[in-house]
Amino acid sequence: MKKKWVSVLATVGLMGSLLAGCGGAPAAQNGTAPQSNTNNEGGATTAAADEYEKATIRLAYNLPQDHHISKGIEEFAKKVTERSGGNVKVQVYPAGQLLSDKEMNQAILTGGVEMGVNSSTLWASVVPAMGIFDVPYAIPTSYELAGKALNGPVGDKLKAEMEAKGAKVLLFADYGYAQFANSARQLTKPEDFQGLKIRSIGHIPSAMIQAYGAAPVFMGAGEVYMALQRKTIDGATSGTTAMVQRKYDEVSKYLTICNYAYLEFVLAVNKKYWDGLPPKTQELVAAAAKETEDWIRTQAEQEDKATAEQLKQKGMDVYIVPDSDLPAWKEAAKPAWEEYVKTAGDLGKELLEDMQNIK
Repeated sequence: MKKKWVSVLATVGLMGSLLAGCGGAPAAQNGTAPQSNTNNEGGATTAAADEYEKATIRLAYNLPQDHHISKGIEEFAKKVTERSGGNVKVQVYPAGQLLSDKEMNQAILTGGVEMGVNSSTLWASVVPAMGIFDVPYAIPTSYELAGKALNGPVGDKLKAEMEAKGAKVLLFADYGYAQFANSARQLTKPEDFQGLKIRSIGHIPSAMIQAYGAAPVFMGAGEVYMALQRKTIDGATSGTTAMVQRKYDEVSKYLTICNYAYLEFVLAVNKKYWDGLPPKTQELVAAAAKETEDWIRTQAEQEDKATAEQLKQKGMDVYIVPDSDLPAWKEAAKPAWEEYVKTAGDLGKELLEDMQNIK
């Protein structure tokens, strides 16, 4: 039975001030989220607070609160609230308190919630072109070049497609690169996947897993640990940040660093709501979002490196695929590229070409 989240939102609205009071961002593992400063660029002094019309913006996300994206989003909310002198209040509902990831997109598009953070993989069901982040080796295996792509034509085209559907992208939140963990054997080449059962994170990655000779298995992130422990699956794909948080090292021996996809989350706002905000408020929110996007991108690189090392220290056998071998991994994954073009059409082809031209 479909959840009546619309009525839930009305009820939860009464709890907003209490939840917002719990929304401060804790210190990051390898750095601290950029601190609010009511006098810096894009901000406002408390004395100028009356220049902002009063507004309450609800922002929901599903990631754990200690994830680097969550820390950045919490600080974003704090900046907007403080820089407006409290007139523009961003109430944060973390860790799935308000909406599940499956409910999030519809809630944003219909205005059931003003803002929300969700994965590009889930947005791909609304905007097929968003699946570009899941296409194996389409994104440069460089954090700098990935950022360049998102700050250039690729990002602009994806934002335009999202707006056409009714959601404005405020920032791309970099989760980090996707890897493989498994308990059967070390994966040093695509052929090593033959016969394995691998938990997938989406339609496009599943096409790659099948092309490598393995069977993709769909399940929620919270089910993976038990499935690995019980041997109902042999392995899973995810970022190393999630592997550490979900203790993959306890139930899988091998980690393969291949950077096949650049996992992305999106902070989006209902387009109609955004268009109704005063220009000054839009400027404030956009400036805070840009600062947050830059911080999250830097933190993603640090977190990827730190968590891969943690998994190694915890006993996982780590294999880093040499750059010279990556063309073979990419070529074997071509069926996934074809699957993406099939769903994303001409724009998908265009985006793939754009990505290959990023230098």
